[in-house]
Amino acid sequence: MKITEHIKKANGKTLFSFEIIPPKKGKRIQELYNNIDPLMEFDPPFIDVTTSREEYIYLDKGEGLLDRKITRMRPGTVGICAAIKHKYNVDTVPHVLCGGFTKEETEYLLVDCHYLGIDNVMALRGDAMKHQQYFEAAQGGHIYAKELVSQIQNLNSGKYLHDVIEADDRADFCIGVAGYPEKHIESPSLQTDLKRLKEKVDAGADYVVTQMFFDNKKYFDFVDAAKKAGINVPIIPGIKPVAVKRHLQLLPQVFKIDLPEELILEIEKCKNNKQVRQIGVEWSIQQSKELLAAGVPVLHYYSMGKSDNIKAIATELF
Repeated sequence: MKITEHIKKANGKTLFSFEIIPPKKGKRIQELYNNIDPLMEFDPPFIDVTTSREEYIYLDKGEGLLDRKITRMRPGTVGICAAIKHKYNVDTVPHVLCGGFTKEETEYLLVDCHYLGIDNVMALRGDAMKHQQYFEAAQGGHIYAKELVSQIQNLNSGKYLHDVIEADDRADFCIGVAGYPEKHIESPSLQTDLKRLKEKVDAGADYVVTQMFFDNKKYFDFVDAAKKAGINVPIIPGIKPVAVKRHLQLLPQVFKIDLPEELILEIEKCKNNKQVRQIGVEWSIQQSKELLAAGVPVLHYYSMGKSDNIKAIATELF
């Protein structure tokens, strides 16, 4: 079922969902199941599965020589989506990236999703590689997420890259895209960023999931501004509980977001990460209660592969 259909079927009730990351290659999927199992009691209608882009590794060839190879440390997004869908009878949302993929590779991935009965995809540009100062598309790949959305919409219409295949059973993907309450890292202004979001929606995006934020006012202001810009699809808030003290530096550095002073002061008082984790849970519960009272369509949590803090939050809400 499509995400938009889940929201409509809920008839105003706020849903619970979460995002997971694939295990590193060499690990077994049971590790993932162990973190999903505790969250299934809250009846998530869908689970997002991220996609990692390629990265370079350096192999020691001896005599001071290094051999540079390209690899993906967390492959298997579509396979994991299929496994989770089969095991838990829940819809899954694979993340589809511009970065690191040609248009042909993207088409093959989407065809695989269609074969497997996956109805939803999250269309993202992706980040620059670690050695790149700015994002660079793969040769033959998309530069912008709106182009990726257009390709998915074309597939929904039966238009493939190099031909048109007449078929009754066409793909009909529900397309999610990212929104940034504090603007995208590369955007010169929030207003410009909203224009880019409007372009993605006009290209065919059906819903928006926001980047993490820690001040609900920024989400509410973002939703109001998006509506004024003509963006009328569901905007789902993304929530990330702080878990370790280094998040004070890491989250603003990586995601270019602000943390409220009150939260910073509470974390700085903590003597260890166990106390930080508890502060993160309590802050997210208060955030979630306010968002719940405002009638947001879904509360979507970034689990980063761990579920104990998400379970503690959901227990207070669902």
